[in-house]
Amino acid sequence: MKLFQLALLIGATLLATSCQSKAKKEVPTKNSDATGIALDETKQLEKLTPQQLKNYETAYFASGCFWCVEAIFESVKGVKEVISGYAGGTQKNPTYEQVGYGKTDHAEAVKVYYDPKEISFTQLVQVFFGSHDPTQLNRQGPDRGRQYRSIAFYKTEKEKEIIENYMKALTDQKVYGNDPITTEVTKHTTFYKAEDYHQDYEKNNPNNSYIRNVSVPRLNRFKENFGDYLKADAH
Repeated sequence: MKLFQLALLIGATLLATSCQSKAKKEVPTKNSDATGIALDETKQLEKLTPQQLKNYETAYFASGCFWCVEAIFESVKGVKEVISGYAGGTQKNPTYEQVGYGKTDHAEAVKVYYDPKEISFTQLVQVFFGSHDPTQLNRQGPDRGRQYRSIAFYKTEKEKEIIENYMKALTDQKVYGNDPITTEVTKHTTFYKAEDYHQDYEKNNPNNSYIRNVSVPRLNRFKENFGDYLKADAH
């Protein structure tokens, strides 16, 4: 299956609250999902200690609201942990209010810990492009601003080559028609972890209007097209 032909075109037709307007901390509601059904907490992504995480590789991506992106990568087999945060800018120790309202040049991003024996960096790049619309400049769905721009970060020249070759394949096969891909290919430097209440936000706040109307539908569209990449309990 040519996964790059399954890239999702996510529109801005949802009349829901945007990610940036939800800067206020919300009280987690871990005991129910978006339909009010109790969650089986045994199916939550197992949290590993910092020492355990050192055994895995890392990758960094930005593609809109990090609540959505975190949930997507957490559903992928071989992914051991996903951290929401800020990257791509120069300001030190940015806050959500600063980034969310465009007061820095950072983007909302995620740090993905993965086992290369189970999933490759190339496959993570496929997940990245297959779960958002990389032709949308400085926006994703209802979220607008450079803080929501599309960025594929690389740590090595090999990773840069993988990203650029994949983008070329998408362009050559006109997956997005004549619309140019606006994704930035950026050398990874520093990643700042977001505030604790942003971690696992989709799982912890299932009744949030943005989660119900934007994040969950985006995750479900990804699952429909990338079933082979999902964890057993993510189907």
